Amino acid sequence: TYESCMARLFLQGRTETIRTVCEESCAFVRALENPDVPAVEQQRLLRAAGERHQRYTREAMAGGGVDRHLFGLYVVAAGMGIDSPFLNKALSYKWNLSTSQVPPRQTVKNTWPNDDQGDVYYSPSGGFGPVSDEGYGVSYAIVGENRLFFHVSSKRSTAATSSSRFVDEIFRALKDIHAVNAAATASETR
Repeated sequence: TYESCMARLFLQGRTETIRTVCEESCAFVRALENPDVPAVEQQRLLRAAGERHQRYTREAMAGGGVDRHLFGLYVVAAGMGIDSPFLNKALSYKWNLSTSQVPPRQTVKNTWPNDDQGDVYYSPSGGFGPVSDEGYGVSYAIVGENRLFFHVSSKRSTAATSSSRFVDEIFRALKDIHAVNAAATASETR
């Protein structure tokens, strides 16, 4: 799975991919699925996964990602007629989950009506399709302090995918995270 990001620090911009699965995110998911792990520990692991994701996002935006470099090497090798088993394998994996944040507003805040901060006037923006036949395209937006938008797409021609089922799983995950944070906060105030 990957999340796209812009690398606007570079002339004419470019994109890079953020590898969203890491040791920290896996540790959090395992803890979330284990009822014996206390909520405080689950919350700590969630924060660690979020911090790792933010760090990798900053690195990818600054040119420290690997995917565009690998693709560039692949294009050069193909153009020179060089067969690279490593690059062929590295770039042949299917991306079954493609995610990206889609900003709901791309204007300066002081131009929004009535100094709105996203709670009154908002737009869920658009989305994008999956990059593999068996996958999903998921765009999301965080709007203000109280609103999230998700746009989930998949191909109807593939029986293995269902956008509505995927949305149900997003809601379940959000409820699970809310429950972890509520339980951890409650145990800390005791």
